Amino acid sequence: MGKIRRALGLMSGTSMDGIDIALIETDGEDHVRRLAAAGVDYEPAFREQLRGALRDALSIKERNERPGSLAAVEAELTRLHADAVLRFIGDRMLQPSAIDVIGFHGQTVLHDPGKGLTVQIGDGPALAAATGIDVVHDLRAADCGAGGQGAPLAPVYHRAMAAKAPERPVAFVNIGGVANITWIGADGALIAFDTGPGNAMIDDWVTKRTGAPRDEGGALAGRGTVHEDYVSAYLRHDHFAAAAPKSLDRNAFDLSLVDPLSTEDGAATLTAFTASAIARAREHVPEEPHLWIIAGGGRRNRTLMATLAGYVHAAVVPVEALGFDGDAVEAEAWAYLAVRALDRRPITFPGTTGVRVPLSGGVLSRA
Repeated sequence: MGKIRRALGLMSGTSMDGIDIALIETDGEDHVRRLAAAGVDYEPAFREQLRGALRDALSIKERNERPGSLAAVEAELTRLHADAVLRFIGDRMLQPSAIDVIGFHGQTVLHDPGKGLTVQIGDGPALAAATGIDVVHDLRAADCGAGGQGAPLAPVYHRAMAAKAPERPVAFVNIGGVANITWIGADGALIAFDTGPGNAMIDDWVTKRTGAPRDEGGALAGRGTVHEDYVSAYLRHDHFAAAAPKSLDRNAFDLSLVDPLSTEDGAATLTAFTASAIARAREHVPEEPHLWIIAGGGRRNRTLMATLAGYVHAAVVPVEALGFDGDAVEAEAWAYLAVRALDRRPITFPGTTGVRVPLSGGVLSRA
């Protein structure tokens, strides 16, 4: 057993909803004790700034470049994270010294592993200085630099969680902006990859048509009609035929295909596309999961959950069914990964990112 530490995870990832915060106690192996979690929503104006940053990021050629609005957005994002951390620990009467490390994801603005390039904006040294807590950040970069996909990174934490699953193989699916799966075999074997879009296309569509940030509960999709020809067209993307492990950029798909549809039909069609993409993950694992456990915001979309269950013909349950907090799982994973990174233990593996050998990663910024 390694040293047990208190770690705080911060996740914003590919979603633009806000910041998920989770505090755990862990040795980076089997010992995981969940302590507290919270969420902070971004203001609509900042979401718009992030959308602009995504557009500006398309011109990045080197991961340290910050063209256009990116430098200003990165500074504001870091400030929002620092404020969230200080408020979180203050509300719980904690001092910064009570926390050993922060695992800081930042906001993914570009992910192109084919070019060895992944960019998450967020200033680790500035966050460490503002909070008084050591920060591990840039957890994806080393894997991408070594030829891996740089995603997903949560599988090693999912394996620790799987001890509560009633049987294996089991699939953990996180439906954030992009959806990813971790398949855990009876012997603990890991296979993981991005399945395709998660909430991103649905959120962007609903925002474009209604101004709302998301399809709350899947209500719009529930009233719409799925246009199967459009789903089939989306599924012809090269990503779905590619062998796992594989990863995907948030902006890999274009909404223009569904532009002719009504708001409800577009939401229904994009929801069916997301569910179909997740279901197709079965083509890349040796044995179908007995249970599909869903984390991330997508688990609240009742239409998406029901559609997925219809496609996989197996039980599809929110992660709360195992006693976890679905809003906190990714943030908990980042806290867990930060502890592993401090001890230079592997965080990515051949079966999860395609990297040649198990690899540690991350950059440590001291407070």
